[in-house]
This record gives sequence, structure tokens and C-alpha cells, in this order.
Amino acid sequence: MITKELISPRSIVVIGASNNISKPGGKLLKNLIDNNFKGDLWVVNPNESVVQGITSFPSSEDLPQVDLAVLAIPARACLEAVEILATKKGTKGFIIISAGFSEESEEGRVLEQKIVKVIEANNGSLIGPNCIGIITYAHTSVFTTPIPKLVQMSCDLISSSGATAVFIMESGIPKGLHFASVFSVGNSAQNGVEEILEFMDDVFNPETSTRVKLLYIESIKNPDKLLKHATSLIRKGCKIAAIKAGSSQAGSRAASSHTGALASSDLAVEALFRKAGIVRCYGREELTTVANVFHCNPMKGKRLAIITHAGGPAVMLTDALENGGLHIPVIKDSEAKKTLKSKLFPGSSVENPIDFLATGNAEQLVVIIDACENEFDEIDGMAVIFGSPGLSPVRDVYQLLNEKMQTCRKPIFPILPSVINVKDDVAYFISQGNVYFPDEVLLGKALTSVLKTPKPSAEKITFDQVDIPEIRRIIDQAEDGYQSPEIIHQLFAAAGIPMVREVTVTIEELAIETAQKLGFPLVMKVVGPIHKTEVNGVVLNVQDMETVQRQFRRLIQIKDTTAVLIADMASGIELFLGAKYEDKFGHIILCGIGGIFVEVFKDVTSGLAPLTMCEATSMIKNLRAYPIIKGYRGKNGVSERKFAEIMVRLSILLRFAVEIKELDINPLLGDRENLIAVDARIRIEKSSTSGHKEIL
Repeated sequence: MITKELISPRSIVVIGASNNISKPGGKLLKNLIDNNFKGDLWVVNPNESVVQGITSFPSSEDLPQVDLAVLAIPARACLEAVEILATKKGTKGFIIISAGFSEESEEGRVLEQKIVKVIEANNGSLIGPNCIGIITYAHTSVFTTPIPKLVQMSCDLISSSGATAVFIMESGIPKGLHFASVFSVGNSAQNGVEEILEFMDDVFNPETSTRVKLLYIESIKNPDKLLKHATSLIRKGCKIAAIKAGSSQAGSRAASSHTGALASSDLAVEALFRKAGIVRCYGREELTTVANVFHCNPMKGKRLAIITHAGGPAVMLTDALENGGLHIPVIKDSEAKKTLKSKLFPGSSVENPIDFLATGNAEQLVVIIDACENEFDEIDGMAVIFGSPGLSPVRDVYQLLNEKMQTCRKPIFPILPSVINVKDDVAYFISQGNVYFPDEVLLGKALTSVLKTPKPSAEKITFDQVDIPEIRRIIDQAEDGYQSPEIIHQLFAAAGIPMVREVTVTIEELAIETAQKLGFPLVMKVVGPIHKTEVNGVVLNVQDMETVQRQFRRLIQIKDTTAVLIADMASGIELFLGAKYEDKFGHIILCGIGGIFVEVFKDVTSGLAPLTMCEATSMIKNLRAYPIIKGYRGKNGVSERKFAEIMVRLSILLRFAVEIKELDINPLLGDRENLIAVDARIRIEKSSTSGHKEIL
């Protein structure tokens, strides 16, 4: 719950403020004064009557009614102050910057919960404890610097860590990035990143709300809420980039299935971000670089022109873009190229990158930009690299670049590497409302991350082709543990997932009878051992009855074998599908190339159940092995549509069977339109299941 008193208070009291601005309470009060808080401002300090020129009261009991209280006192004193303020002074907004709560001890956690209970009983909002505070248009209740100049249509920053929020601002401000608000949520006792994002979604106004949201997250407490409101904001036209730090590795410990070994909570985060349309970042510089990409006009394609007066940076940018899936196309229009080259110095290149030499000037840059904008249809955007070795002024270049950034339809990404030689000119460029990129490789990586992040799917998920009552009947009757082939067949039949004919046998006579019924060629596999290939428990291309008898006798004697499975022999490209239930997130679904290669190369993409066809198709296309699926060197590929459809059906099955904790289909054999599950493992665990997961 976020109250208006927290965001836009008419009055603020700083409890624990002092004249010593090296202390948090003193610095916070100074920030409020220096940044012209327009409401009533008071202090509680029993040792002073005036603090930094502000009236000080001896205790909270002596205060008048107050909207927002900022507490900078020892943790043990906070509960009493909160009780007085919430019950007697009408206070609805609380910021506790004090440490010593749940981050420190169990005693601190209990104290934190008591404070939350009091605030919620009085319909109030809490930020913190253990945070630096918040910055809004109404007040700068933080004890840190820098205090950014707030620009309404810039970006909002929400951070689990106060120090990280400071460092993100310090990274972004020198590159021209502005902020509209900053929220440091600390321990998130009542309001965390998800709740702040929910508030921004609820109050979103297309005329006045910022369109860029930056998140630094240390713990996702409510994935559903984050997914719901991030998706909603992005559909309203916002762009969101986030760092998720501190991901647990518990999910990647040794497990009994390929999926169990590959899946982790970090992979769940990856899937959540992709489903929501959040651009994932891994560091502060990457986050602020992505934010600056957001502030440039959007690219409508993946073809970029690199305009440079320095060869090295252009080569590095080309590598970064091409490695990320963007294209630096050859410019084909020979007449336009000739005309352009005639206006440049001899030795200039009008291929791509377009290099107009170290002696190039502002007039030449404008001619190149105009050609890319109006003449070269194979170009969707421009990266302009222009620094200075300190020999000549560059202000005129930056002035003209500023003008073109305001008027060109195609986006221009300015790379200005000279942050020392021409720092005053860079400052001028920023003062005109521009962002810039000091490093070409960081820009290349950020731009590819933005363009590769899918938008939230608008497609509806339909359940009508999956027999949900039958799935529930099978699950309800199943025992915990790995399931028999018969139960797996039943579940797949209810979901519409094709599977080879197979029969489990325990005696030689039934093996012979089954082989006669199915016909040759056949596959024989052990039932029981976890990894069949490691115990030599798989026999392929069985062509005659003598082999059936001989191999049955060998297989049934392998340690831990309980039966032998006899199945049709299928062929095609080996694919892999897997799923693992991750607490709070629901089922992570993995896809990739199958067989033994799934763990060797770990080339998998992830999604959260249930999937849409768009999401499943995106997962397939993002595999490094995607060219194999498309077909290569005359070999048949696999129908992407059919593969995606099976993934969607599997995701719906899992949506209504949260008791399934691990699932492998390996291999799923594909040959054009024919895809069939050959081997599958399903582990059910009912004791830890609390209910169905509600993921959009």
C-alpha cells in the first residue's frame, strides 16, 4: 500500500535529525532544506530546540499532526515512535532509514513485523527499514548524494539496495540520464520493488507518467505481482530494465533429471523477465546504458549504419552488434554512395562502417547522416562515433549532432568517447536534453539486449484442446515419485502430446509377444535406472526376435532394473523439453537440442508456464542450435509450429498439475511435421504442493 502522504506529503518530521550533517539524520534534513521542501518541516531531537534552523520537538508526543515521518534513530526506539505517530498524529507515511532489523537478527525481524502491524492497522505506508529513503517531486527524503535534477518524462529507479541506487545514479547522470523518482526499499518490510511497481501501474497517466523504469532487485518475493504490473506497464508503453542480483544456486545442485540439473532460480528469473518483457541487465553500467537506449528513438529493424571518424571503435562496435544478432549491412545504392563520397575527403570509406577520417568535420557528418536518413533504405538506425584527440574544437559537431537527433526519423545513438579532452562540449550536448554513450561495446551489448527482449504476448492462452479434468484425475490417483510409462502415456494423451507406442514387460514371453505386436524395428530400454545410457541400458534398431530375447535377458539383469520397455523405433532430430517447479514462480519450461548434448552444451531457453505460441516460438528462435531446427545442408528441419504447439500443450498440462516437480522429454524426435516423444520422465511430489500457480 502506497499512500499519497508518502509520495506528496504536506508535512514531514525527521526523527533523529541533528546539526551534524555527517550523520544520516542530519544529512537527510539538509537535503530536504536544500531542495526546497514546500510543506511544514519539523524535527524531533530531545537535545536541541532548533536543528539547522528547523524547530525541534523533544518527543513525538509533542508534534502537531504530520503526514510523513522519517526515522533516523536506533532500531529499538522505532516502534514506540511509530505507535505515537500512527495512532495520535495521523501519520500515514513512514520511512525508516535505521538498520538493525531483519537484516541483522531474528529479534530485529520480530521488531520489524511489529512496526508493520502498527502501520497497516492505521492505513499507513512504510519504506524500509535499512534504506536511504526516497526522492519524489515533492521531497528528497534521502541522506545521500547525488540528488538528481528531476525530469518528469525521464526514468523511475526502484532499488532493493540504497548504496546501489546511489551508484546507479552516479553511473547514469554523467551520461545524460535523468530521473523522475528514486525509491530505495531496503528490507521491504511492507513495500518492496513489486509494490512500488504496482503503485506506478495503478497511477499511470499517459500524459504525465515516466515511460522508463529501472529496477535493482535482490529478492523477488512475489513473482506474480512483478509479472502482472511489469506486463501492464509495458503494454501501456513503458520500458523496463532490471538487474536481479544474488540468485540462489540451490536449483542447480545434482538432480535426477536433465531438467533438475539445468534449472535454477536464476533461470526462473530469466523466464519471468522474458514473459514480462523486461530487459535483463547484469551490472550498473549495463543498466544505465540500456536506459539511454530507451531514451533514443526506437529501432524498427536490426540494420545499423556505423558513422565514425575512428576505425578502432567502429570495428569493436561492429563485432558487438553482429555477435548480438544485429546487422551492419553493405550499402548497395551505388549512385548515392558516389554522391556521398564526392562530398568527403579523399580516403574516406562509404561502405559500412562509414569512415570519414580523423579530419572529418561537422558539415561532412551532416551529409552522411542525411544520406542514411533519406537515401539508404537498408539502414534502420545510426551509431555516430565522434571524439577528439585534443587538436581542434568539436562544439560545432555536437551542435549539428544535437539538431539531427531532434529531427531524424531513424534513431541516432551518439558515441562520444572523449570524456576528458572535450568534457565541456559533452556537457553542452547533455544540457540540450540528450543522452550519450561513452563506450561503443557497452552500447552494442545494450542495443542487442533491448532488441532481443520480446514484448509481452497479447495472445490468449486457450485450454480447450487439453483434457484438464482427465489430467486432474490421473494426478490425483498417482503416487509420489517417478511415474510409470503407463501414467506418462495417459498424461500426454490428455494433453495431446504425441508419444511412441511402448509397452513395459517383466518376463521374456511378454517381450516376444510385444515385439510381434509392434513390429520391427524396435527400441528396448531399462526401466528403473536413472540414466539409461550410463548403464548401457538402451538398445536401438532391434530388427529380429532373436535380438529381442538376447537383449531382454541382458537388460533385465542390470542393477536397479525393474522392467524392460519395448517401443517403436523413431528417427529425426533429437529435441529436448523439460520442466521444473520452482517455488513462487511455478513451472520453468526448458527447450533445446536433446540426447546427451542437452547437458554437454547447456543450450536451453526458458519460459514460465503457461506459454503462448508466441512465447514458445521465441524460445525456439533464441536457441544457438536454431539453425539445426530450421534444417541445414540439405537435412530436414523440424516444424517450429509443431514444436511450439507441443510446448504450449505441455505448459498447460503443468499449469493444472503443479504436483509435477520435474519432467523430461528426451528425446522428442522431430522430422518436419512429425514430432513424437520417445522417452519421458515425470516426478510427482504432492506433499509440498500448496495450490495451483497463477502465472499470466
